[in-house]
Amino acid sequence: MSHDSTPLRILIADDHDIVREGLRTLLVARRGWQVCGEATNGRDVVALARQLKPHVVALDFSMPELNGIEAARQIRKALPKTETLVLTMHESEQLAQEAFAVGVRAVLLKTEVRRFLVSAIEALSQHKPFFTPQITEWVVQGRLHPGTSSARTRPIRGALTPREREIVQLVAEGRSNKEIASLLGRSAKTVETHRANLMNKLHLQSVSELVRYAIRMKLIEV
Repeated sequence: MSHDSTPLRILIADDHDIVREGLRTLLVARRGWQVCGEATNGRDVVALARQLKPHVVALDFSMPELNGIEAARQIRKALPKTETLVLTMHESEQLAQEAFAVGVRAVLLKTEVRRFLVSAIEALSQHKPFFTPQITEWVVQGRLHPGTSSARTRPIRGALTPREREIVQLVAEGRSNKEIASLLGRSAKTVETHRANLMNKLHLQSVSELVRYAIRMKLIEV
């Protein structure tokens, strides 16, 4: 992709103002790059991506309403040519595998942003993946398989559908059935059914158990 005539348009999403400010500063310093939009939660970044059609979306893993992997999955489905990069606080093979399984091409620890962000986005702008030394090490050791949905991810979260994972996150964030129904464009009755089904599927008895599950799965942060 040539950036001389057409600016590289990057959408960023993080619920912390200071993080977005830091990302924006790093990105706009690069000639021919522009931050075309910013979002503070996962649901908004999906809507903005559909509207703005950026070349690259850099999004935080831990965001309210919809986490970064679910948001990336929806963006990739709606905009196959848009590349996605996930930023995270967690050094986790599981998280990285799940990100790669939905089409994310780069996963960066937030501590690595200053060092690798520009190189990662440069690679993504050419539709190439970018692996940090840590990710490369995991791949070489055979512990991580970019581009595939590893069977190892399935027992933990793969049992849930994307919609169920959305509902788990929203319930764990304290949203009512009515609020969830409004966010998802579904009836409260449908949400109630989904909620009962997933509690049964996960063998959970209470909302507090569901919250603990969401924290363990890093769907929400404490």
